[in-house]
Amino acid sequence: MSGSSGDYARQVYIVCIVRRMSISHALLGLLEAGPRHGYDLKHAFDERFGHDRPLHYGQVYSTMARLLKNGLVVVDGTEVDGGPERKRYAITDAGVTDVESWLGRPEKPELYLQNTLYTKIVLALLTGRSAEELLDTQRAEHLRLMRELTRRKTRGNLADQLICDHALIHLEADIRWLELTAARLDALAREVRP
Repeated sequence: MSGSSGDYARQVYIVCIVRRMSISHALLGLLEAGPRHGYDLKHAFDERFGHDRPLHYGQVYSTMARLLKNGLVVVDGTEVDGGPERKRYAITDAGVTDVESWLGRPEKPELYLQNTLYTKIVLALLTGRSAEELLDTQRAEHLRLMRELTRRKTRGNLADQLICDHALIHLEADIRWLELTAARLDALAREVRP
């Protein structure tokens, strides 16, 4: 694996936080507190949701352009403070309705019916490699990441604690699956081998 363990942990947080989050809805929700410039929206998003994956300014402004085009925000004013023109955005009634609708819709639970780890196990069995070793290596990586998340959780604020809890619970479920798979490995090998 390339990169530091911190990079890997950040990838896990990204999966847990940003994977399915609607950035446009998050920005709209932040605008409900009052009009803001794109710069302020970026910083508010990063502070609340983007600790491990801050938004790029281009992403904020392209999102705001789409929201403006769709009538979910309006330009509430512009300022020139010796630099480029800064637009201040405000949410429209349609934007408030859109956020309310989004918040009221349950997220589709993700099913991992065909994940990479399962594919690796089957291929290891098919090619005569050690599936046990693959499971042991993966278990060790999960445990390492769990220790890192636990350290972060003890140092973090409530938002960090909740995000880390979310990731830890998923990792614990993965470990249970790894153990179940290890217990059934012989049966799986009989089914997948020609």
